Amino acid sequence: MGIIDYHSPLKALVSVKGHPFDRSAFASLFESFEGIQHTFVDQPASQAFLNPEAAAPWDVLVFYDMPGIDFSTQPPRFVAPSDHLKAGFMALLEAGKGMVFLHHALAGWPLWPEYGEVIGGRFFYAPTSLRGDPVLDSGYRHDVKHTVQVIDGAHPITADVGETFTLTDEVYLCEVFEDSVTPLLRSDYPFERAHFFSAHHAVTGKMFCNEDWPHPDGSNVIGWTKRYANSSIAYLQPGDGPETFASDAYRSLVENAIRWAALSNGPR
Repeated sequence: MGIIDYHSPLKALVSVKGHPFDRSAFASLFESFEGIQHTFVDQPASQAFLNPEAAAPWDVLVFYDMPGIDFSTQPPRFVAPSDHLKAGFMALLEAGKGMVFLHHALAGWPLWPEYGEVIGGRFFYAPTSLRGDPVLDSGYRHDVKHTVQVIDGAHPITADVGETFTLTDEVYLCEVFEDSVTPLLRSDYPFERAHFFSAHHAVTGKMFCNEDWPHPDGSNVIGWTKRYANSSIAYLQPGDGPETFASDAYRSLVENAIRWAALSNGPR
């Protein structure tokens, strides 16, 4: 990884597409960051930059995408990454390239288990296995008004956000690897089956349904950091639409996460 010039703007490559989103509102989020230049690249074209040589011009990679899932069929078809892509991505982590994952990026590359280990969690669209055990598909709930508690107010990502803030956004009942992440944010929403809908039902024609879906209670951690190889990794579960993109608290979190991931990497 090259040496970052602390007097020049940070450069962020932002991988998008794979899930519907308001591109204009999402762009406004990044345009609000002073001293951070962003380049949006749609999937699958962004995959060409996932190796140390091609990613060299950028200080940090931001993922707001959902690779490895083909929604043109019902249920969706899952696609495995190529060995070439996996090798380049792992080389980026060894080189210490910082990464920030937002919202539905948690569902990316469902056929590549190590991708979830990099992020620190998993959102599944179908029942599968995880770390050797069977798990059900994940849950979703749109337009949830909830209070977010900042767990570690001293962390650079949560600086100046305050002890709590309110969002109206989509929440996930998903797999969070609390054994390997450092939690930053928790939600007061009840992460219980009765309050969510099955993702597998949704992609098989039964939206807003949780029948025959005995999903266990899940974690209320919705933001965390971790290390993988020599890279600093941040994940923020919020980020579904324009109201969240316009939130001052959310904008601070994303901007701080980009700066932290870009500037706190390397061997330890």
